[in-house]
Amino acid sequence: MASSQAPAAGRATSNGTRLSPAKWLSAYDDFIAKNLGQVSQIESTLRSLTYIIPGRFRDAEIASEAIHSGVQLLSLYHDLLLLRTPSVSSPPTPSGHASTRASKSPLGPSQPPSHHTRYTRFWTHKSPFYRRVAIVLQVVRYTELLCEMAGKRRGERLRWRVVILIEAIKAICQLLLFRITRGRTLLTPALPVRQPLPENDDEEEEEEEEEINQAGRTAGAHGSAIGEGKENGLVPSQKTSISPQPPLSPPLSPLQASAELVVEDGQLSTLTPPSPPSTIGQSSPASHTKGWTMPRTKMSMPPLPQPGDISSYLLSRVLTADDIKPATKLLNQLHGSAQVAEILHILTPLVYAIALARSREKGRTSWAPWLAGLAMECAARQLRDHSLRTTSLEREEWSRRGWAMGWWTMRGAFYEHVMKGVVGGVRSRVPSFVGGIIEDYEYLWENYYFSTSPQ
Repeated sequence: MASSQAPAAGRATSNGTRLSPAKWLSAYDDFIAKNLGQVSQIESTLRSLTYIIPGRFRDAEIASEAIHSGVQLLSLYHDLLLLRTPSVSSPPTPSGHASTRASKSPLGPSQPPSHHTRYTRFWTHKSPFYRRVAIVLQVVRYTELLCEMAGKRRGERLRWRVVILIEAIKAICQLLLFRITRGRTLLTPALPVRQPLPENDDEEEEEEEEEINQAGRTAGAHGSAIGEGKENGLVPSQKTSISPQPPLSPPLSPLQASAELVVEDGQLSTLTPPSPPSTIGQSSPASHTKGWTMPRTKMSMPPLPQPGDISSYLLSRVLTADDIKPATKLLNQLHGSAQVAEILHILTPLVYAIALARSREKGRTSWAPWLAGLAMECAARQLRDHSLRTTSLEREEWSRRGWAMGWWTMRGAFYEHVMKGVVGGVRSRVPSFVGGIIEDYEYLWENYYFSTSPQ
């Protein structure tokens, strides 16, 4: 009985009539890995729609924010999928060249990763605890505004408890990451960022394969023509005059390619088609805009950069000191005042949220919470390491934090006393469609704490 039931279950699984959730998830992961470019475009489109839909934060604020948070969490899952899935590469072919389609990983671009990606990927693979804490921190950042909206539906007191709890969780996660990385500057985000995909990869691969096949067919046609000449007693070196072509000469035209070798009256000869008359104003395509095809092998050379992009083209291929450093050396360990500056930067949002909650009776017009938060942020910037030993990745992170300080103009008392009138003046001078979107975001800035949170 047991032996008869086992094959039946096996047939049900093999026929595909019943699939377990694990198999559905595995099939979904394979689909994401093979169609990463299309998935990234869909994510970007959905994320943009949640930004520009008019009336987003009025009547259905929780629904629209739930869609936005869902897209962000789905994108985070796709990023984690690419992290844990190994890239696939193929060995070289017998001809000495690697297979173009098989050697390229289906999971991401072939360009080298950025310094941020190298550093965060190192800690993600080295420390499972770092990966779990970073995932929790990212999930909290993606859902913090949604949680605040849900808490506000039940009263202001619950809303501020939710805000303080979320800021406390974020501070604890950042302090743990600071401890795990042995006192190094925290990067935002703490997980590797998905690298941008190169454009038109599939079309380029198909063109390369077609060129290789065309080269093989051309070589076979030449071999058969020369073989027929040898059977007729003709020696190509005696009957044909082959003029060498310089390596940078333009490719042969179709008429020249078809008239390379012709057998006439039992003799192997070459025909030179008449050159077209020169016309004034006629110019060949620039070599930097279209690749050049080699006449013998029919292989295409890569296009040259634009004349104005030569400097950036060369700088992008320069090997810097950070490119050969180990991942741990991309950020230095902090000591003394630099360590205090990092801790101050981590605790600033929590202190500001607690100060706002204690002065909520006075509303957002009180200057004390805003001045306290801004003073802590400025103190962190003054205490940070300004010496020459700071790495480029650390300077890049502090530059990002400097730009994020612009959000303090949209928070608390400064927004109520200064920026609110400026936003209203801008809204009255722009078209109605743009003004409607600004009005929706103005409602968001005035009523929710995390709408202007820089972290």
